[in-house]
Amino acid sequence: MMTDDVSHALRRSVVKLFTVIKEPNHYQPWDLGYQKNSGGSACILPGQRILTNAHVVRHQVYVQALKADDSQKYTARVEHVDHDSETAILSVEDPRFFEGTVPVELGELPARQARVLVYGFPTGGNDVCATAGVVSRIEVRRYTHSQRRLLALQTDAAINPGNSGGPVFAGGKLVGLAFQSHAQKDLEKSGYVVPIPVIRHFLEDVEDKAVGGVPDLGVFWQRIESDALRDWARLPAGRTGVLISRVVYGSSADGVLREGDVLVSVDGAPVACDGSVLLRENDRVEFTHLVSRQQVGARLALEVLRDGAPLKLEVTLGKLVALVSPPRHDKRPTYFIFAGLVFMPLTYDYLSVWDWKEVSARFRFYYGELLPTPRRKEVVIINQVLAHDVNVGYHQVRGAVVDRINGVDIVEMADVQRALQAPAGEHHVIEIDYHGVPGDSSDYHFAFGTRVVLEASRASKATEEILTRYGIASDRSADLR
Repeated sequence: MMTDDVSHALRRSVVKLFTVIKEPNHYQPWDLGYQKNSGGSACILPGQRILTNAHVVRHQVYVQALKADDSQKYTARVEHVDHDSETAILSVEDPRFFEGTVPVELGELPARQARVLVYGFPTGGNDVCATAGVVSRIEVRRYTHSQRRLLALQTDAAINPGNSGGPVFAGGKLVGLAFQSHAQKDLEKSGYVVPIPVIRHFLEDVEDKAVGGVPDLGVFWQRIESDALRDWARLPAGRTGVLISRVVYGSSADGVLREGDVLVSVDGAPVACDGSVLLRENDRVEFTHLVSRQQVGARLALEVLRDGAPLKLEVTLGKLVALVSPPRHDKRPTYFIFAGLVFMPLTYDYLSVWDWKEVSARFRFYYGELLPTPRRKEVVIINQVLAHDVNVGYHQVRGAVVDRINGVDIVEMADVQRALQAPAGEHHVIEIDYHGVPGDSSDYHFAFGTRVVLEASRASKATEEILTRYGIASDRSADLR
């Protein structure tokens, strides 16, 4: 049991955050949504810094901090955010905020069955609460906020709304941040913690005052569990590894690893046939942890068997590359409006506008199954058509994937503007992969088509009229200007 003195000291490191947010409107990307109130918990680091979850401060426009056992809120400012690892650092300019506080001391990764205390401000009041539990699992799992697979702790300590970003202690030292609970009803008492190795990665990352994020190797792999696959992959008896099944175009591994390689070690650590590596005695985790613990730009040693022959390689680690970008928190959506056609890249955030059960199967296929290629680095869509005489006949087009414009392949969003500068004779011809949407008519499949054709001479003037009619300040997002 912890002494009262230690418990009191831990309380003095805990902070409650009050966040005012305005989220982007991903269907109308030139607008922001309604202002909302949110918040969470945090703790005080050495150097008068405040540590919390990234999702606690995402899309924030104003933040206040309240220290434990106080009644005065202080204005806080977000200094650094890494959405990949669910971590953020804030500051409070007023020195009075830190009077009487005690910064946390960083600990080490706790063992399974180690006792932990979760401090925070669960919804319902401004009194700091502590819940006790044990570490039940240490594993690589998907973080809901970033959709990245990173090291996490599972605990049976209660983690409720409002606890997010709150410190988790073992032996009086910080070992993690509470960040999400289990979604299944039969596991309501199971919560997850951003562990101290991930926090230390973030703190090292921001030493240069910039956030590089968490790198990604850029491969898909499969376990080698059958004798037939082992024989086909030419993996000798007594050796272990995993089969590289795909290498993502443009990723860290592109041009270094090949499909069919057997990855046998990462950073000198042998990879088992189930994809695990030894984290420490009696603990094994997915080998991707050895990648994510590096900084972007670091060089990582790999060993593979290629056609049965051993080969030592090295990759320079970069950021995650995907055909449909993962969550882009704190960034306004990219868009370009031309003659009322709203062009956008297909993103995870755009898909999340709907309940995922209602997202079209085609979009889910692009997101979950397809990878970037030289022909398509992004999926560009016509989100909607802002009605005007110039685009009559296409007002119901929405969610159409753009293949070519004026004969130019649309590889990524930047190609749209370039292609529209040179019409195909007297017309702009936009080729789309589209067959309409079901309606009342039984012949809806024939209602639209795979071509949007516009009069080139009218398009530019019509764009100006449409922007005025719809009260839109600019025909493109800031990142395209």
